[in-house]
Amino acid sequence: MRRLRTAGLALLGATLFASVAASPAQAAPGETRTVCADTMTPDGWVDVNWGTSASCRATAGPNIKMMKQLDGLPVGTQVNACATAFPPKGWTRVQTYYSGGCVAFINSSFTPNAWLLQRVS
Repeated sequence: MRRLRTAGLALLGATLFASVAASPAQAAPGETRTVCADTMTPDGWVDVNWGTSASCRATAGPNIKMMKQLDGLPVGTQVNACATAFPPKGWTRVQTYYSGGCVAFINSSFTPNAWLLQRVS
């Protein structure tokens, strides 16, 4: 029974690591990926959520982020995004607001940290 539990935990850890370490290359429009926070947000992607995970380097604040692929989404699409990465070309800010899911730094205030983006071209 102990071996089964150990094997199950190892499989769970490997699965989580694979999802966190996944490369954003070859993603479908609207697809999301969770990565360690020190991963740069590539062109065509935006950050949509921040959190913490034991699978990434421990820090005093959030150490993972969820990114969303915006390339290929139709004109007129609206997406909520964290203000931690610039909107991709062809997207404009419609609204700025505060989101608890976009707190990327310790000691952040209730200053607007998120955007409603819209695809314009």
